[in-house]
Amino acid sequence: MGEISLYIHIPFCKQKCLYCDFPSYSGKEKFMDEYVDALNKEILQKAKKYSINSIFIGGGTPSYLNESSLQSLLDTINKLNLKENLEFTVECNPGTLNKRNLDIMKKYNVNRISMGLQSTKNSILKEIGRIHSYEEFRNNYYLARDIGFDNINIDLMFGLPNQTIEDWKESLTEIAKLEPDHISAYSLIIEEGTHFYNLYEKDKLKLPNEDIERMMYLSTKDILNKYGYHQYEISNFARIDKECFHNKVYWKCNEYLGLGVSASSFVDEKRIKNIDDIEKYIEKINKNETVIEEIHENDINDDMEEFVFMGLRMIEGIKINEFKKKFNKDIYEVYGDIIEKNIKKELLICNSDKLFLSSRGMEISNYVMSDFILS
Repeated sequence: MGEISLYIHIPFCKQKCLYCDFPSYSGKEKFMDEYVDALNKEILQKAKKYSINSIFIGGGTPSYLNESSLQSLLDTINKLNLKENLEFTVECNPGTLNKRNLDIMKKYNVNRISMGLQSTKNSILKEIGRIHSYEEFRNNYYLARDIGFDNINIDLMFGLPNQTIEDWKESLTEIAKLEPDHISAYSLIIEEGTHFYNLYEKDKLKLPNEDIERMMYLSTKDILNKYGYHQYEISNFARIDKECFHNKVYWKCNEYLGLGVSASSFVDEKRIKNIDDIEKYIEKINKNETVIEEIHENDINDDMEEFVFMGLRMIEGIKINEFKKKFNKDIYEVYGDIIEKNIKKELLICNSDKLFLSSRGMEISNYVMSDFILS
């Protein structure tokens, strides 16, 4: 029985955030029960043959599921072949958490919660379309701790409209003092199709400039390091033994199975994506029809590109010998000119058998990694 990581997508949101381009929908709650019934069928059909080594339920807002649907989903997952002590994460948004749904998660072996906070400043939360206040987040956080969750991640965002460096530093410091086990700190990306994109196109979005955003990123590392968090990926910081196993599956290009609307998988060298439409998904599952929209079979160039691009996101970087073992090619044979160019610019470092981004390289990581993609 092969091992695999499992991603499960919940597409429902109470309200769509103004920056969000994820496949999630508000106003479709009437399909919630039917969707989970269909999702349970897909889970049992596709995941039973594997030994599951990590689970991540994302969205959307999984914690927005009603109690009966949440219990039904978690009960189905617990019927799979789950490895002992596996990491089992559920994304939870403040404002959708309560003692009842946290108790259900705890009962069904969820052992990691990822809470989407984004900012400690209520005016910023309102401006980006969040449904909660900072006070609601704190209440939810303490409730989760009281119920016994000892592995909690908090998501924060910088580069937000009207956000100052001081706003960001205050958010980081305040959250670090709460002592979560993991902090993800992402910069805002303006994605096409979002409300923010429309405002940006009309020059109605007041964003920090590049220099301020870079200072925000540098302050992130300094502040979180001071509070005992080590950086193990460009945007992720953890206490000892609290790195996210599931995310490292993606960064190391290991196999994962994605189930539900819009979910993506990487299995047997194939990148597989499910359809986006909730109603069509329910209909097709109930008719025993495929819900796969697209299959892309990776060739060796795809694999090498992904290995380098994803691996350089991690602070430890990529092992040159591992590249050779995996692809039967020397990394310099494939990317020598690009590597040397970025080493000369002091954006990449080659140390013994490892290739990794310098501090400056991390600041402009997208620029460095685009070199490898466009080669």
